[in-house]
Amino acid sequence: MSPEPASRLPAGHSAAPETRRVLKVCGATSPDDITTLAAAGADCVGLWHGIPGGHAELPARRLTELVAAARATGRLEPVLVTFLGDPEALTGLARRTGLRWLQLHAYQPPAVVRALRAALPDAVLVKVLHLRGGSCLEGPLIGAYERAGTDLFLLDTATEDGRIGSTGHQLAERDVLGLLPRLTRPFLLAGGITPYNRPDYGSVAAHPGFRGIDVDTAARDARGRFSAPAVTALARAWRTDTSPEEFR
Repeated sequence: MSPEPASRLPAGHSAAPETRRVLKVCGATSPDDITTLAAAGADCVGLWHGIPGGHAELPARRLTELVAAARATGRLEPVLVTFLGDPEALTGLARRTGLRWLQLHAYQPPAVVRALRAALPDAVLVKVLHLRGGSCLEGPLIGAYERAGTDLFLLDTATEDGRIGSTGHQLAERDVLGLLPRLTRPFLLAGGITPYNRPDYGSVAAHPGFRGIDVDTAARDARGRFSAPAVTALARAWRTDTSPEEFR
């Protein structure tokens, strides 16, 4: 793979010989959240839209405001996190807001990725793969997602009762390692990530496809607000240098 173009890296990064792994924090709902995350060392901020009942769901106008706020930091890359599966609606949303990163967090089929890739050739398309009981629920479709144009996978848990996203349930390293030989795209790790369980994922973090972590709860204080010390602790525990590669 060739070096990743600077335009596709998180804001504030460049295609230097080495770049930091990504710390993505999900669930911002206010400009104060954006300010806290940028100052504490996050690289990407996940903005929820199209997640009915989600604790951080944003109406379209608020989403647009927070995308602009993230851009204004000169550091944070805003990432749409969505259950939506209508490519036309998602394309329109990306164009109106200026979003470059789109994370398909539900069970959208490869055809949605293909349509988004055709409409948004410069976007970074992130597809979540859900693991439950040691198995990847989208396992039979991994190759199709890659061929459709997925740039980056995000590995997360699905609970036994069907919940997905910000569940706080930790993935077993053996389950992640069992899935990685099937991926030819890089990946982010989610699922109960904290500064303290970094040693549980030594082999995953050493994998050449590892690009960083995605967190929500671990970036918050006891009252559920984003905490600069918590974000900084995550950055210090998980961020190491790696050679950049093109996401797709």
